[in-house]
Amino acid sequence: MNLQAKLSEKRYDHIWNSYCGFLDLNLEGFMSIQNRLMMEQIEMWSTSFLGKSILNGRIPKSIDEFRSMVPLTTYDDYADVLLQKKAETLPENPVIWIQTTWEGGKHPIKVAPYTRSMLDVYKNNVTACLLLSTSKAKGHFDVSKSDKILYGLAPLPYATGILPLLLNEEIDIEFLPAVKDAEDMTFSERNKLGFKLAMKSGVDYFFGLGSVVYAISRSFGDLNAKSSGGVSALLKCKPKMIYRILRGKYIAKKENRALMPKDIFKLKGFMVAGTDNKCYKDDLESLWGIRPMEIFAGTEPTVIGTETWTRSGMYFFPDSCFYEFISEKDMYKNLENSNHQPSTYLMDEVVPGEKYELVISVLKGGAFARYRVGDMYRCVGLTNKEDDTRIPRFEYIDRVPTVIDIAGFTRISKNGIENALQLSGLKVVNWTAKKAYNDNNKPYMHLLVEMEKSSLIDGAVNTEIIKEILTTYFKYLDQDYRDLKKILGMDPLVVTILKCGTFSNYNSMHNKDITKINANHYEIMELMEAQEFQGSERRVI
Repeated sequence: MNLQAKLSEKRYDHIWNSYCGFLDLNLEGFMSIQNRLMMEQIEMWSTSFLGKSILNGRIPKSIDEFRSMVPLTTYDDYADVLLQKKAETLPENPVIWIQTTWEGGKHPIKVAPYTRSMLDVYKNNVTACLLLSTSKAKGHFDVSKSDKILYGLAPLPYATGILPLLLNEEIDIEFLPAVKDAEDMTFSERNKLGFKLAMKSGVDYFFGLGSVVYAISRSFGDLNAKSSGGVSALLKCKPKMIYRILRGKYIAKKENRALMPKDIFKLKGFMVAGTDNKCYKDDLESLWGIRPMEIFAGTEPTVIGTETWTRSGMYFFPDSCFYEFISEKDMYKNLENSNHQPSTYLMDEVVPGEKYELVISVLKGGAFARYRVGDMYRCVGLTNKEDDTRIPRFEYIDRVPTVIDIAGFTRISKNGIENALQLSGLKVVNWTAKKAYNDNNKPYMHLLVEMEKSSLIDGAVNTEIIKEILTTYFKYLDQDYRDLKKILGMDPLVVTILKCGTFSNYNSMHNKDITKINANHYEIMELMEAQEFQGSERRVI
């Protein structure tokens, strides 16, 4: 019996317990589910060709043995098998392959297999997200089969394209625009049509990448003007929407401001995915009149976490993946020394306030085991009186330090920067890069470069020229980087030229090399200070 059937029979308590009951678990109950499903996965994974190739034929008899035998893995460990889509080598036969970008300028794509069992778990958990997005308290939700959802995420073969298909197995919610129509449209076309349909008949949910939703919401007035079509188009709208549109325009004009989505739409639920959502949540709440609920999903891990009605941290679903955590301290040790093998902690071992790199083993026949997803979380608590939970909750921090992720769109690595610099022909002697935030709390990449002295003569090269040249090559190397400007209107690169000799001066002062990606704030400040004291004695105050 799916959600729609349960709703028709008014089995509301059963619905809540079926989809959101994991929130009532204590830590012992959560780990019991984790351990049971992980033992099932170990048996399947260890006897598959993929598992045997990593385990060298050994068969672990327990989770502890599995964690000691299987090294921490990255996509490089699976690429030969997965990119060729060798289904017979996997723990269970996949029914669909999901695609995403890997690393711009080096690897074009990576793919992940999804089994039917994985899709069933995905379906249940995304239904839980739908219910929770409308919830105001434990046991409360407001979902109907007549609801409409404005959907701002990518179609198949990307992971977000699964969601409409699976959700429609549970309930006949109408997607704006319809999935079959959206598949052949550009991003811009989908959004324009979606809002045009929403203006006619209303909308109950909005779900999208936080940065994309923000860009669309800010330009709502322009979108509305382009799609309104005057009085004739207005008359095609439902009466309640005609009233809302006229009233909304009146209020916006009276307050001498642009039309906002909240002037016309009254959302039941608002969901955002992706990175950097912390930069957009407050603005989105102001624009829509409802605070967005953050969920976390990815190509490899599927849907793994959601906030609740309190919007005070994400809880992990116990049946999507088996979770391990690398402490931030150990992660940095591993970055400095690749031979250092980080220890991992389980869900019942995390400490409030600590930051962790997430490691997952996908359950239900998944391919990935002890897989470093590349994401950082902070544990914000083990219990929460606000929503009466007794399991850890987390705040998403960002990608790991070896990657600069801007607005959930592009993953810039050291290799990507070096490729762009090499192709550009710029005489860059040394560089370092840092993800930073502007005065409006929006992300950008700060690239600090030291040029050959000869290239700076007569002002032939300046920051704007370097920025323009590098932007051209970043776009050439990385489709996602192009989309930042095309879709979001973002220009994420800021360049600073340092004095010649700054890096060597810094290295002599601190006895370390800062040439890397995502240098921390203190290293950047010290580097700038090294420039200031270049050629003179450093004062000690």
